[in-house]
Amino acid sequence: MTALVTTITETLRYRGAIGQWSWVLHRVTGLGVVLFLTLHVIDTSWAVFYPDLYVKAIAVYQTPLFTIGEFVLVACVIYHAFNGIRIIVFDYRPGWWKYQARAALLVLGLSIMVSIPVFVAMFGHVLAFYNDPMRQMLGLVEVIESQLPFAAGIGAAVIAAIIASAAFGAVTGEKTAAGIKRGSRIEKFWWSFMRVSGILIVPLVFGHLAMMHVIQGVFAITEVGHTVVGTTTPNVSGTAVEFVANRWNFLFAGVAVWRLYDFALLAMVVAHGFNGLRYVLTDYTMSSPLLRRAAVYLCVIGASVLLVLGGLALVNTIDSTAIQIASEAAEQLFAQ
Repeated sequence: MTALVTTITETLRYRGAIGQWSWVLHRVTGLGVVLFLTLHVIDTSWAVFYPDLYVKAIAVYQTPLFTIGEFVLVACVIYHAFNGIRIIVFDYRPGWWKYQARAALLVLGLSIMVSIPVFVAMFGHVLAFYNDPMRQMLGLVEVIESQLPFAAGIGAAVIAAIIASAAFGAVTGEKTAAGIKRGSRIEKFWWSFMRVSGILIVPLVFGHLAMMHVIQGVFAITEVGHTVVGTTTPNVSGTAVEFVANRWNFLFAGVAVWRLYDFALLAMVVAHGFNGLRYVLTDYTMSSPLLRRAAVYLCVIGASVLLVLGGLALVNTIDSTAIQIASEAAEQLFAQ
């Protein structure tokens, strides 16, 4: 905790060092993406397991609060990706670190340049959606209440991680800070994985954002008759469940390309994101063996839950019954 307070206070009073701010922004944007990833994977799995809940989840996403969050998310992804590439380049070319300040400014400028046209395209979808006089949407209280189960789930995972850490310490009598030892083969593997996966993730994530937030827009997910992006199939019912079904069932040369795409995206982003979260959390719990172990366990729990839940959703089938349930739920959502 002392390290966290020191980081915040020193960052706020630091002057003239773009490298310090790049480091802070990289962590903050990474944490933001991991938080959204957790919500998104769980929500999307509901299209398979709980169609009525997925209808509510998409209605929540189509509210002003989450619309603002969508722009913040895209900005976080763009900056984190470009700055990650900067870090990777300098890690493999240490002699270039003398140019890191200029490179950090370049990353910031490039992020702004890319964000502007992306935001313009996204804003067009926003205007079209909110200018519809017949549009109905959930209230702020309903939106906040819908996120309470996620907060409770995260809290439960934190408690479980602390209990498991305490149990491990009690059984083994370990007094030193837990975690992967520096210089170990496992830690070297994860160092390399973060660099390699960071490069591989960029086209996957940018492609996903382009399709879902720019080309089509999240509001078209519930548009009746709209052709699902990346397919030739219209969304007849106008439900988010049918949108996911049409996308995952689309075959190209007999291959469910979007299932494979989403599986690769899930595996890479979850592993990369939660290992990055491990780095952040263990940095601020170095003085406490209990909390440092708990931080590692929490990341393992989070990654495992998302990989299992997302993987099961991807290998399952969304049938006509699920779409019917979603249609009925959509009709009842705003019924008085």
